[in-house]
Amino acid sequence: MIDTPHSPVLCEIVGHAQCTPDKIALVDGTQRVSYARLVSMIGATAVYLQSLGLSAGDRILLTAEKEVEFVYLYFAAHVLGIVNVVVDAASPQERLDYIAGIVKPRVSFGSRQVDGGCRAIRFEEMALGDTDVPAAVNRSLAATDVADVMFTTGTTGAPKGVCLSHANIAGSAANTNGFIGTCSDDVEALALPLSHSFGLGRLRCVLTAGGTLVLVGNFANLKSFFSVLESERVTGFGMVPAVWQYIKRLSGRRIAKFADQLHYIEMGSAALPVEDKQLLMELFPTTRLCMHYGLTEASRALFTEFHSAAAVLQSVGRPSSGLVEACVMDEQGHPLAPGIDGEICVRGNMVCRSYFLPQDNVDAFHGDWFRTGDWGHRDEDGNYYLTGRKKELINVGGEKVAPQTIEDAILALGIADCACVAVADPQGVLGEVPKAYLVRGKSALEIADIKSRLAGMLPPHEIPVLWEWVDEIPRTASGKVQRLKLKS
Repeated sequence: MIDTPHSPVLCEIVGHAQCTPDKIALVDGTQRVSYARLVSMIGATAVYLQSLGLSAGDRILLTAEKEVEFVYLYFAAHVLGIVNVVVDAASPQERLDYIAGIVKPRVSFGSRQVDGGCRAIRFEEMALGDTDVPAAVNRSLAATDVADVMFTTGTTGAPKGVCLSHANIAGSAANTNGFIGTCSDDVEALALPLSHSFGLGRLRCVLTAGGTLVLVGNFANLKSFFSVLESERVTGFGMVPAVWQYIKRLSGRRIAKFADQLHYIEMGSAALPVEDKQLLMELFPTTRLCMHYGLTEASRALFTEFHSAAAVLQSVGRPSSGLVEACVMDEQGHPLAPGIDGEICVRGNMVCRSYFLPQDNVDAFHGDWFRTGDWGHRDEDGNYYLTGRKKELINVGGEKVAPQTIEDAILALGIADCACVAVADPQGVLGEVPKAYLVRGKSALEIADIKSRLAGMLPPHEIPVLWEWVDEIPRTASGKVQRLKLKS
């Protein structure tokens, strides 16, 4: 067995291999990998990485493919203190080359190659035979060392490299499992991409809990996904709101047939309308419907469970565990009273140590509080509410307007989709004014009708001055509006 005291996540996985060696850890098509086999292959892969001359502190670019070889590589790097830079196989080449140019990996693994001259090895080219020779682990490694660098998929600006330590990823898994209740009896279908913190986090959560993880390509083929839920007796899965809209549109209420077997569903990465939360509660009356709030930098900072928080469904929740704190602060880092909007800041065991580039750390923290860049407030009971991204607030003559407030009002009128951004006031008086981009869908409303109805829903300075019909709203893979693309 591998001995890695610097990695709490690996210690948990090794513990399961010792206590329940024959328990299935991973299912990948016809492959069924036990915990004993998983740990053995992680160890063999660590020996392989050492044979390439890789050691603690080196960085590897790891294309996130939904294959067991990815899992072996990901954890083998942790064994040796090698830093994983996890990237999306579907990323534009320009993004991959940008990331490689910053982190300068020694080797890239997977289906994508990058500029820079580093060695490229495909998963199928790796020599991963069984070995009884243990990898030589550097005993100076610590839980505070960087385990992964995840690049943000933010809606504005260049992606930032987020440095996550072994303690950070373990803390996030422990907080999440503690809230959701994932345990060794659970079987989870993982259809989320492993290149983002949500999907990769679910991988760590299930394996540290000692459960079984079923690797599923994606949600595109719902018939296949439903078949996996049935054949594997799946008890939980994660999804982003955009996936829920897809499931609802294509399958209606059919997913409710799994209500009795599903212990939990985790959601996150983007906002979900209250009406959809209520529908999910109706379809899954006994399932824990958990939604997280948290950036890559502070994964799963807040949580809410719909059934137990039915009276405050607009909230994004409370701190995910006793080891996590949240606070609403002003520009100087002073706490604000309940009901007053400010920047949501968090601290705790899952918060990143820093960004990869020193310049990205400027103004990223108030002391040990991470500044999320999200604008919102908390109520007297400690529930937190978002009003938008700080950088996306519209300054209308000194009044701060959150785009989401306008968007929610417009969507309530039956418009299929919309997004609002700040533009220069055509009259040159207010500085900025809102502009709305609209997707018509089935609505017959014209802009004059929308403006008239909004007059009874919003104050005058929040009603958009400029309007434009578009075919679609640009969004990230997780459903976040890409406002910079709209403005450009």
